[in-house]
Order: sequence, then structure tokens, then C-alpha cells
Amino acid sequence: MEIRQYVALFLRWWWLLVLGTVVAAASAFVVSKLQTPVYEATTTLLVNQAPNNSVADYTSILTSERLARTYSELLTQRPVLEETLKRLGLPLAGEDLAKAVTVELVRDTQLVTVSVDYPHPQTAAAIANALVQVFSEQNEARQTDRFAASKERLTTEIDSLRAQIDSTSAAIAAIGTPTNEQATTRLAQLERDFAQYQQANASLVQTLEALRIAEAQSTSNVVQVEPAAVAEKPVRPRTLVNTLLAAVVGGMLAVGVVLLIEYLDDSLKGSEDIERLLELPVLGAIAHVNHNKAAGTYALDHPRSPIAEAFRSLRTNIQFASVDRPLRTLAISSPAPEEGKSTVATNLAAALAQGGKQVILVDADLRRPRLHALLGLPNRLGLSDLFVRNDLALPDVLQPSALPSLRVLTSGNLPPNPAELLGSERMARLLAQLTELADIVVLDSPPALLVTDAALLGARADGLVLVAEAGRTRRDAAQAAVESLRRTGTKVLGVVLNNVPVRRGHYYSDYRYAYAYYDKPEAQPAVDAK
Repeated sequence: MEIRQYVALFLRWWWLLVLGTVVAAASAFVVSKLQTPVYEATTTLLVNQAPNNSVADYTSILTSERLARTYSELLTQRPVLEETLKRLGLPLAGEDLAKAVTVELVRDTQLVTVSVDYPHPQTAAAIANALVQVFSEQNEARQTDRFAASKERLTTEIDSLRAQIDSTSAAIAAIGTPTNEQATTRLAQLERDFAQYQQANASLVQTLEALRIAEAQSTSNVVQVEPAAVAEKPVRPRTLVNTLLAAVVGGMLAVGVVLLIEYLDDSLKGSEDIERLLELPVLGAIAHVNHNKAAGTYALDHPRSPIAEAFRSLRTNIQFASVDRPLRTLAISSPAPEEGKSTVATNLAAALAQGGKQVILVDADLRRPRLHALLGLPNRLGLSDLFVRNDLALPDVLQPSALPSLRVLTSGNLPPNPAELLGSERMARLLAQLTELADIVVLDSPPALLVTDAALLGARADGLVLVAEAGRTRRDAAQAAVESLRRTGTKVLGVVLNNVPVRRGHYYSDYRYAYAYYDKPEAQPAVDAK
């Protein structure tokens, strides 16, 4: 498609695009308003890795990041969640709270953000802060438990040694100054034991201090850098964003529906379709006219209307379509019924008569005749009666019209075998007689796809004009009709695009300018196809 075709497509379906956008936006707005507001509270944690005396390298950086990632996973585990709910007294399950908690690592840092979504802003902030506190306490308790047994054993041994030191010191004091050799030996033994106990005690105290230092150096903790604050506005639903996104999506879906409709629509829409698919020229474009009794003589009743000008243009194009051989008999047909062939035949005959030619309009549709109804003429005698009554002559059944140079031969009584009559030699002789009485004979033929009548008449006529209704005639039907007519040797002069909408924004806006130029003296109603 060209840009102008896309613009015309938009102008044609603008109401659907607007409707899809508005409905989607309104639905999203209503749904967002009906949803319970959700508030978000966020706190930031700093993960402190245990101090390391070695020089920081890439491995230590990876260790820090791995530790932060581990802590971020532990923050949403069941023990932390259940203890948090217990402290706050919230009637929630751990699984429900886990869905409301989001933990994210801050890239290239040791920071962790914890976000809690909850319908109440104060509760959301309380959950976030309590969650961090519980995790910090549990983490500290886990790491302390690693050294608890060793510290307890060392403390017990130290206490035992100190008791022995105290008892030994008391025994030494009780002996005082030895008065005999046995007391001297006993005092020396106690002093040696006292020295050993003191040395062992000093060693154990040193070991305990070293263990405490190791515990401090190997313990990683979590520090709450920024406590969670009470949110003032909900984070969900985002009514404005949801409405705008829904409007965009609704508009895109509407565009998709329009493109699908246009893709599935296989009707003839304009001259480009006709020239490309049928390889035939467009002889004329007739605008939409309201269906009424005067539609058949519209060109006669409204000579200054754009419709009348369109038929005069059609008259000129038909005359130039057969320069080598003057047209004496012209058949008018359409691929299917109700596409406007009778209306086109009637108004074209009137335009030819207005151009100074003697014209006879023949209703050769012996199955569903329409000319007598369009022109308000009786149909007691007509074409079919000429085949069965030898007492009738052509002048007896020709009826006058509002134009002196236009006479009409209606269909007459409907025969049981119209195809045999139209294909007979008698029909050929009748056509020859009609051409002797007029400059041109216009034949309103049956639809080309339903019966063989149009092909039979087209083969006997000097040319045939195919009428296609814009936006209704199917492409495959038009192609099949043209192929069927050409197989019988019919000379298809071209196509008349009938019932063309000229409203703004339609495919056929090219024709709108021409009709607008002539549509000045009086407001014209729209033309329905036969």
C-alpha cells in the first residue's frame, strides 16, 4: 500500500481504532480503581565480611559478592519469615509473606535492598525493619555457635586451674616457714605445682583470647544502613500507566483487526484492483445513489448532478473504447445480481440519447427483469412475446420514454427457456432489426456468473460493459465472469465501478473530488445498485 492508502484506511476505520483504544483504556482504568492499593517499604543492608589480614584481591571480592548473595537468599527462608510474623503478630503464613518480600543485590557493592509490598504502608515498613532485625540476630547466633563449645571448654579448664591455684596458694600459706625436712619437701612440691598451675592457666587464658580474636575476625554481620520508611503513595496499581498502556495495546489490537478485515476483504475496491486483476480499463465510476423509483432515470431527472456527469463521462469512454468498429449493440452485465447493471444500463441509455443518438433500451434479462419497474412502464408485451407471437412487430412493443430519442423494449412475459431464446437465430434477427431502428441498442443482460444468457448476448453484441459494485463484487467472481465471457468471444470493453462511496476517508476518495466539483447546484442523494 501507498501512504495515501494507509491514510484512507485510517480515515475509513477511525471509529474502530478510537473505539478499541477507548474501551481498552476504560477497562484498565476501572480494573485499576477496583484493585486494592499496595504500598512498598524498602530498607538497605550492608553485608560486612569477616576482616582478613591478607591483601584484598579478586578472590576476596568474589567472596564478598557470594556472601551477599547467600544472605539475600537466607532473608526469605522460613525461619526468618516465621519469627518476623511472630514478633509482629500478623495473621499470615510464611509462604504469603515470602511472596510479598523482594530481595535484590546492588550491583558491584555489598549492599542488599529488601522490599516489602503490603496493603497497609505502616505494616509494610514494620515488616521490612523486623525482617532485617530477625535475620541479623539469627545470623549472629549461628556464627557464635561455632566457637561456643571451645570457649566453654576453655573457660571450664581455666576455672578448674584457678581453683587449684587458690587451694595450692592456701596450702603454701598454711605451711609458712618449714621447721623440719618433711615440711620443707612439702613446701617445695607445692611451689612447683603452683608454678605449673600458673603457667597452664596463663596458657589457657592466652588460648581463650586467641579464640575470641579468631571469632571476631571470622564473623560476618549485617548492618541496616537505611531503615524502611512509611510509603505515602501506593506502588500498585499504577492507574495512569495501566490506562496508557491499555490504550496503546487496544489501539494496536484495533489496527490488527482492521488489517485483518482488509486482508480478508477480497472485494474490488478501486480502479487499481480492476486494472491489476481483470486487465480491463475502468470506463466509469458511479457514486452511491439512494434507492428510489427515480434511480433508473437519475441522469435524466438531475442533469446537473455529479451522477449525470459520471454517466456522460461513461458515454464518452465507451465511444472511445471501440474506435475501429462503431458500437451498434452494447450489452450491460455484472458478475452477480444486485450490483447495479440495470441502473447503469438505464442511465447510460439516457446519457446516449441526450448526446443526440437514437437509442433503444432492451430488457434482455428474461429471468428477473427490472427496467419496467425503474422506468415506471407496463410490461404486458415485450421481448419474449416477439418470439411466440408472429402478429407482433417491433414497433408494436417499443415504448416511449421521457426522452424522444430513447425507446424501451421491456422483457415481456417470463419464458421457461430464456437461454434458448437469447441464443436463437430469431434473437439475432431481432438485434439486426433493432439496429436498423436506432443508432445504438443497449441490452440489459442477466448476471454473467449465474446463467449463460450474458455470454450468449455478449457474443452477439458489438461489446459488453461489466458492472462491478465497489466493496461488494468479489475479485474471484469478477475474474470468473470475465473469463467466461471471453471464452464465448465476447468483447469486454471495460468495467463500470458502481455504487462508489464518496464520503470522506473511504478507499474511493479519489472519486470524491470529481463529484464534489459538480455537486454544487443542488444537494444530491446517494445511488443504490440495482
